[in-house]
Amino acid sequence: MNFHLSAITLDQASMVALSTAIAQEREVAVLDLLDANSFRVEGSDHGPYELTLGVEDGRLLFDIKREGQAHARILLSLAPLRSLIRDYWLVCENYYKAIRTATPQQVEALDAGRKALHDEGATELRQRLQGRIETDFETARRLYTLICVLQLRA
Repeated sequence: MNFHLSAITLDQASMVALSTAIAQEREVAVLDLLDANSFRVEGSDHGPYELTLGVEDGRLLFDIKREGQAHARILLSLAPLRSLIRDYWLVCENYYKAIRTATPQQVEALDAGRKALHDEGATELRQRLQGRIETDFETARRLYTLICVLQLRA
């Protein structure tokens, strides 16, 4: 019943300047999300939804509109996700460095670790959203990418 995201915005006030690789990862996540996603606000009779992701008072903000009108504001503590996000960026940083200098086996191992942390983050996000927002796993993975981008610090 049209339960999907039709627009996604990252709150610019919540973001820092991004490297080219990170900016590209963010753009790919947004495009992939808009191409295919499953997103339903609990208790809502239909979508589509427009989502702005941001950080407010140290918490993750899902500001959701429907048909241009305010629909829901969901704030989640970032504490359960912080260590996963930190580990994810550490592995990503090593992965990006390894692409230039490491053996294919080393790059593969780092990529597998990166994907495993990404999957773990998506699973945690789905659990944290339970009872508020329902998503499929791939949507949660892409949202997790965007949340990670919001958590980058200069």
